Amino acid sequence: MKVKSNRTLDCTGLYCPEPVFRTRMELDEMKVGETLEVTADDPAAGPDIENLVKNLGQELLGMTRENSTVHILIKKIK
Repeated sequence: MKVKSNRTLDCTGLYCPEPVFRTRMELDEMKVGETLEVTADDPAAGPDIENLVKNLGQELLGMTRENSTVHILIKKIK
């Protein structure tokens, strides 16, 4: 089952720390229960955003790679 995201954030072409910074700003504006899909092609974006989600206490719903692009699905739970 594919979860439909409430918001999408395209960080393609951006490099550290920009994808993490923009993901944090987007999460701050979201309501509890909303989901965010982040797309990035920076090799460090996947692990960096995964750490951000964990540190913020949010839920990582999934992470998939498609060639050099990573798609990250995050749910705001608090």
